[in-house]
Amino acid sequence: MQSISSPGQVEESVQRSSRFSGFNIFRRDYKHYEGVPRINIYLLRLLFTLMVFFVASDSWKHIYNHTGPWDNMNAAAWCMWASYSTISIIGIFRPLKMLPIVFFEIIYKVAWLAIVAYPLWIKNELIGSSAEGMTRVFLWVVLPIVAMPWRFFVQTFILGWIGNRPK
Repeated sequence: MQSISSPGQVEESVQRSSRFSGFNIFRRDYKHYEGVPRINIYLLRLLFTLMVFFVASDSWKHIYNHTGPWDNMNAAAWCMWASYSTISIIGIFRPLKMLPIVFFEIIYKVAWLAIVAYPLWIKNELIGSSAEGMTRVFLWVVLPIVAMPWRFFVQTFILGWIGNRPK
């Protein structure tokens, strides 16, 4: 025998069942993430986790195992990768606070692809060049571009900064 539910119980069960809907990850979450959809939060956490496991481990191993004098530019690049990937640990737990790191990653990878890889590719000289491996790695820049909550980033870090400048 079915029991008759009160309107409040029906509404609560509807809310509870819709809470676990797959489509909810695409809705803006104003309660927890300042209006950023959960899918962006999950993708950002994935991105930061990948940075910690792959970039941090590779860069710190390279720095630790290096012998002899460093080339200044090479050392700067390895230290930059080690630093930003280690700072990415914070991004796993506070992804929206670490968006400038993601923006930095997007800018330097897209710039490198445009300045170094693209000219080689146009001349059919990329395959077999010293830039080929780095190009393969940097093409994954698509993930941070997709993960970035662009509206939130512009409103918070660009327009928010402009609006808060001293006059």
